[in-house]
Amino acid sequence: MAEILLLYYSPGGTTAEMANVIARGVEQAEGMQARIRTVPPVSPVSEQVEDAIPNSGPLYATNDDLEQCDGLIMGAPTHFGNMPAALKHFIDNTSPLWMSGALAGKPAGVFTASTSLHGGQETTLLTMMLPLLHHGMLIVGLPYTQIELFRTTTGGTPYGASRLTDELETRPLSEEERTLCIALGQRVAETANKLSRS
Repeated sequence: MAEILLLYYSPGGTTAEMANVIARGVEQAEGMQARIRTVPPVSPVSEQVEDAIPNSGPLYATNDDLEQCDGLIMGAPTHFGNMPAALKHFIDNTSPLWMSGALAGKPAGVFTASTSLHGGQETTLLTMMLPLLHHGMLIVGLPYTQIELFRTTTGGTPYGASRLTDELETRPLSEEERTLCIALGQRVAETANKLSRS
């Protein structure tokens, strides 16, 4: 089975929920499975380190996960219109993969969540794409053939899946958000399949 790595940071759980829905889309593609990984928080105390294995949830990602994947879907909440420090810290330590070209030519997608509709979803998605482009990855977005992009009043962009989380306790993923998450997973997985056959 080929694998798509779902790499995310989710301090509040909303991005993790999206990752699980996106994983279902990945696994709708023939011969594909999702490998879900997260990253530890960054501490303001530079000497503090996390245990190698988290107390709950998926394992922490390593560069090996990136090297072994057939495609990547990366997600994080919106922090001031950008990816949070924890995910950026992980990505900043992938220079050995950049030097070897390990990710070049692999498909990648991105996803995010914010607490306001205009809280920087699109800029966060775009800034997450930048290091992936430097790695030579092929960015896969959501085309307007996904009619949910015309209908959504919550999350959803052509740059990747997104979610509005203004009422964290009471607002589940909308129908459009869920459909677009599944579509993103399926598109990246199907692209990986096509690339492996070429």
